[in-house]
Amino acid sequence: MPATVSGPIKSVPGEHRDRQVHTGSSATTGMDIARSLRAEARRANERRLLVLAGDPDRTRERAAAALDAAGISSAETTVVGPESFLDCEHHEQSRAEELLGRTRTAVIIDAHEELRPDAVGRTVGAVDGGGLYVLLAPPLETWPEESDGFDASLAVPPFGVEDVSGHFRRRFVETLQAHRGVAIVDADTGTIEQDGLTDPPPSRPVPRPTLPTDAWFCSETYAQCLTDDQRDAVQAFESLRDDGEAVVVEADRGRGKSSAAGLAAGNLAAADRDVLVTGPQYRSAAEVFARAGHLLETLGVALTRDRSSDPQRLSVAGAGCVRYAPPDEAASLPDGPDVVIVDEAAALPVRRLEQFLDAPAVAFTTTVHGYEGAGRGFSVRFRDRLAESDLAVTDVSMTTPIRYGDADPVEVWAFRALLLDARPPVDQLIADATPETVEYRRLSAADLLADEHLLREVFGLLVLAHYRTEPSDLARLLDAPNLTVRALTHEGHVVAVALLAQEGGLSADTRATMYEGGRVRGNMLPDVLSTQLRDEAAGIPVGQRVLRIATHAAVRSRGLGSELLSEIRAEFADHVDWLGVSYGATPELVRFWADNGYNTVHLATSRNATSGEYSVVMLDPCSDDGAALAARHGEWFQNRIAAVLSDPLDDCDPDVVRAVLRATDGERPVSLSEWEWRLVAGVPGGASVLDTNPKPFRQLTRRHLSHPADATALSPREKRLLVRKVLQAHPWSTVTEELAFVSERECMRTLGGIVERLTRLYGDPWVQEELDRHL
Repeated sequence: MPATVSGPIKSVPGEHRDRQVHTGSSATTGMDIARSLRAEARRANERRLLVLAGDPDRTRERAAAALDAAGISSAETTVVGPESFLDCEHHEQSRAEELLGRTRTAVIIDAHEELRPDAVGRTVGAVDGGGLYVLLAPPLETWPEESDGFDASLAVPPFGVEDVSGHFRRRFVETLQAHRGVAIVDADTGTIEQDGLTDPPPSRPVPRPTLPTDAWFCSETYAQCLTDDQRDAVQAFESLRDDGEAVVVEADRGRGKSSAAGLAAGNLAAADRDVLVTGPQYRSAAEVFARAGHLLETLGVALTRDRSSDPQRLSVAGAGCVRYAPPDEAASLPDGPDVVIVDEAAALPVRRLEQFLDAPAVAFTTTVHGYEGAGRGFSVRFRDRLAESDLAVTDVSMTTPIRYGDADPVEVWAFRALLLDARPPVDQLIADATPETVEYRRLSAADLLADEHLLREVFGLLVLAHYRTEPSDLARLLDAPNLTVRALTHEGHVVAVALLAQEGGLSADTRATMYEGGRVRGNMLPDVLSTQLRDEAAGIPVGQRVLRIATHAAVRSRGLGSELLSEIRAEFADHVDWLGVSYGATPELVRFWADNGYNTVHLATSRNATSGEYSVVMLDPCSDDGAALAARHGEWFQNRIAAVLSDPLDDCDPDVVRAVLRATDGERPVSLSEWEWRLVAGVPGGASVLDTNPKPFRQLTRRHLSHPADATALSPREKRLLVRKVLQAHPWSTVTEELAFVSERECMRTLGGIVERLTRLYGDPWVQEELDRHL
């Protein structure tokens, strides 16, 4: 590792914000700053952050010298950036997730070509206590104004990279300059602008946790626990040996929750349990397998590692195993596992998590603050569902860090810089909010930057609106030229917030590229309508898509979400052609958007692998051009929906089908031939059968479910029967069981009665006579 550095490093007395820099002292001259940082970090079992700002080559040279002075070897170092300038492990920022679940003494993130906020979030937690996190950057005073590769990803057409602001980097630099434990060195002049030394007391040895006296897991398990928190979490997992049990483990990063889950999985497998592990990525769950495998080897259990499978499977003699499946596969509980462990549960949507409640025993581990997922969203939205289940729930909270001391300044900095701990206002501050007491606010990035509390409340609510929020979302919020924030506030506190994206207004060349399958950033709704639905003109009208909308949990069901959408429409109606939205369809959400004037124009024909839902696209036209776009896609949707429901959408929730059909715009008459009407009219009396030609029955069903002549004519169960049998063509036996009919004969008789009522509602007089002829 090269150690030469051009020019001496100088210190500037008095410029450091934490402590006076002693000019000329041996602790702060040359590369001794890195040595001093490392020594202090090791003494306190904390990390330190070293910023080297200036010319790219000079910062890389200084980084090499700094690690050499700090006594950190190449084998303990990872460079994350465009090139490997050291003889050590290297990943590009786009591959920063390779460090998940791993520990390094030093991580160097090279941000000269780009600063990906997600890469910072993924890598900062990998540095062990006593280690250094090293950031290479352009000169800090000019960095916010310099466009980089990440900015290019925010330049959504018709905007260019010159339209992307540098607000995120400006705030990022300010946090570096304001926080303890951050040293900043001008690599070009050798000036130490702040030394990052905090003079902490030495760390006290953490006593090994005592072994529980009533443990079911083997004693070797608890001998591997490093903190009392980890011991308690492992013991909580013991309950999973019995059916009907659930465990929830919440912790910040670096607390050892995945290791605890792995120790539990190893014990359960040794006891012949089949343990199914799932999570957003196998990579993040790898620690579970590593810990389980190590424990089983320690116990001398005969262990087979099936490395031919991807991901790995651990099998022990007998029936026990630890295996992984991605969420969409695991949700069906393949091969009947005894226990399911859901890693990083907050990164999965509630509807997906609910499916795991059918497991015999289940555990959910989740990061409270972090890019992995919104721990608060998990606790607010999913915990009610869990409490309503038949499972007995054990809660565990892990607070003691394992990788570093609990006063670690780098963790405090990362939380602030990336807003990992952003929260909405506390319940008491907004408990009295109603549509009559709130103020509609148009929030610019400048407004958010000027008011840290406002920014934290806005971002905290947006975190709750989505099952996975990442640091890059904060950068988009502050810098993306196509995004707009609108909020309702009560006595100055945010109670509802919406994030909007401008889409459409695309040039002919861009529309052609999109239509021909080329990649165009952003513009999700025009993209779907152009590429999937073959409407090249869909990119001409300009719209605002609601990316996320959230209402504070303490004031939901008071009409605040609808109030916010009403205000948004009033503001934008004269300036755009449409308002739109796309989301994973549930009956409740579809009804909410339909009640606010949005109409269905598309239902995806494949499920989202993470959410498990079919996405719906809905539009609220604001101009003649917007109305024309919505009308033609609404008609096309009506034309194709019956066909796709009997094929790719044959497993869609019937209540979702009912909701999306009810949310269509424009009444379409029933247009059946004379022969088709005679076929329909013969079914109630048994003179004909549906299977002769399902088409007229599907048209009749679609008409009634979308625009019923009498909304009270059928019960919800009867409407579900129409969806399952007529539209989705499920076998009689399946429909009978699902809808709890006594027999297939009763199910058929019920459908005949439904057809009779629909025939009387929509058939001409002669059709009524035909119907009566057979009854």
